[in-house]
Amino acid sequence: MDPLTNPGPIKDIVLYDQEKHVSSAVWDGQERGALRCHEHTSKLSEWKLSPKQIELVERAGFGYLRRIPAISLDNPLISALVERWRRETNTFHFTVGEMTVTLEDIALLLGLGIDGKPVIGVTYTTCSAVCERYLGLAPDSNYASGGMVKLSWLKEYFSGCPDDASYEEVERCTRAYLLYLVGSTIFSTTTGNKVPVMYLPLFEDFDDAGTFAWGAAALAFLYRALGNASVKSQSTICGCLTLLQCWSYYHLNIGRPKLNREPVHDHFPFVLRWKGKQNGPTANRDVVFYRKALDVLKPCEVEWLPYENMDGRYIPEHIRNSLQLGRSKTMLISFDKAERHLPDRCLKQFGLFQGIPEDVQRWVRKSRGVDGGVDLSVKMEAELSEWEMRWENIVPDDVLGVDEADYMRWYLGITRKIVGRPISLSSEFQRTISNVREILELAENFATHDLDLERGNMISRVINLAQDCLRDQVGVTAIATESHQQNEHGKRIRGKERVRRKGMGKRRKGIDPMEDYGGSEDESQFGPVVEVGQMHLPLSHTNSVYDGTHLYDAVTKVDDMELCDTIPQLPETQDISKIDGSLLDDTDKSKLDEEICTTNAMSGEELPESYDVKREDKESKVDDDDDDDDGGKGLSDVSGEENANREEEDGTEMGENVAESSSLERRGENNTMVA
Repeated sequence: MDPLTNPGPIKDIVLYDQEKHVSSAVWDGQERGALRCHEHTSKLSEWKLSPKQIELVERAGFGYLRRIPAISLDNPLISALVERWRRETNTFHFTVGEMTVTLEDIALLLGLGIDGKPVIGVTYTTCSAVCERYLGLAPDSNYASGGMVKLSWLKEYFSGCPDDASYEEVERCTRAYLLYLVGSTIFSTTTGNKVPVMYLPLFEDFDDAGTFAWGAAALAFLYRALGNASVKSQSTICGCLTLLQCWSYYHLNIGRPKLNREPVHDHFPFVLRWKGKQNGPTANRDVVFYRKALDVLKPCEVEWLPYENMDGRYIPEHIRNSLQLGRSKTMLISFDKAERHLPDRCLKQFGLFQGIPEDVQRWVRKSRGVDGGVDLSVKMEAELSEWEMRWENIVPDDVLGVDEADYMRWYLGITRKIVGRPISLSSEFQRTISNVREILELAENFATHDLDLERGNMISRVINLAQDCLRDQVGVTAIATESHQQNEHGKRIRGKERVRRKGMGKRRKGIDPMEDYGGSEDESQFGPVVEVGQMHLPLSHTNSVYDGTHLYDAVTKVDDMELCDTIPQLPETQDISKIDGSLLDDTDKSKLDEEICTTNAMSGEELPESYDVKREDKESKVDDDDDDDDGGKGLSDVSGEENANREEEDGTEMGENVAESSSLERRGENNTMVA
């Protein structure tokens, strides 16, 4: 099936939440722009840690995370990646297949432990008691709310530990730093500047803190953040976005910066490769730029094994021994967040052949940390049991009989192939309107005098349907071409019509050419006018019928084609100039003035006292001279402001010009009869 008309999925057996996904909104033309990315690493360097504190941080398992500097986030790139993330599978759906951030990635990129006890404990709804116990100080109400404390409070009171501080005070300051560290990096929230205090009890014993699987918890948190951000109603994202961005740099040759030096391969963790100043054109890289690049992602732009050339000697032994968990089908846990880790869907990232993966069991993501004092380990027994079986659920590397061609045929049927429309909605709309207008024109010009009644009514039906399509569209522009051309014609003659318009403005009400038709003020000789924004759109042949000879309006029986025929006969500029005074002697001018006054007197109306025909005539000539000074550039060279003002006037003056021309024609006919 053509992805231009159906981007997928063709079968919703995997991506069953497509309607809620942001890609559906993008396809419908609803752009949300770049996401607001919440990560608060800019002030981490302002913490001054003593050697004792650094030792405690390393014992707690955060020695490598502490070394990672603040890396500038590419919000458009992150936003484009989110558009490809699917929470049904916890993977990115690219054109080349599924990919994801695995436990192996987080271990090598951040240096966090991925094996150990799950990060889970007791939730809190207030901060005072837990902060008083583990930090020796409780924040006031300005710095705390709902079990969360502001990062600024932690930095203000604990960022500078005195050199002569007691060991207990050193521990308290270190706990505050660890809470700040995880709250600004791996567990950053969308609140902007707060962190939950529920992590503090896990830092009570620093050696025990080092036995938790902080890397697995950080990945669970990131999975949940990506899933939430992929919903079309969301506009923010949190979690460890430095991890996500550097993962993309390693795996995709899209948005990858050019460094001012050779990349560092002998530093661990591997995020440090992207440390330092970067160069390259990034100013014009918005979400649409990255979206288009991902929509046409080629296999040669993907690095499935980006770490194979890294020097393994710099990887700590406890990290290297746990890397096999990158292929574990297990449950990742971070307090109330439990997310599935499904490496069997992206085996190419481990150098294996990719076959059709098993179906993903649907599960409901629940928020279990609402009440304070709740031990989540009691409520998440099933998830905890699955984590305990992580080493027994390693995807084997001896898969035989895998046909990747079969996989790609299956994958293209269940995935979302592209996110952005190759042709914009506005272009498709204009093309459709143009085609409908052409159909309408063909139908209106179709010879009907030789048709029987049934076929004639069919042509009438085609006309009515085309008109309905054009009338119901708010953004109609193509059908307004004729109206626009007439408005332009009205602009050209408006300066030379001022004398006649001023003198005949009130008289026109008595000789309106639409009076016999019965039209209202909002109608013109083209038929009823549909107001679209500030544009008056004439519709001809509305509800027309065929009687075997001609198409007639069903209500008035007025032949609109005959009315439309009068439009090309509007006086040209040079014809009108013959009566504006430029070719009249003084006697003729006086006769013209007397005739205008006589006509107004017959209608019982008088000209305004301030009105001066000769003065207005001079002003008209000045306007004409100004038009001539443009060197024949025409109206297209008029400034946007002038065009806007003139178009506003045209909403009423175009109908006046048509009425004036009809009035002149009737007067000409009367003069001929008298003669």
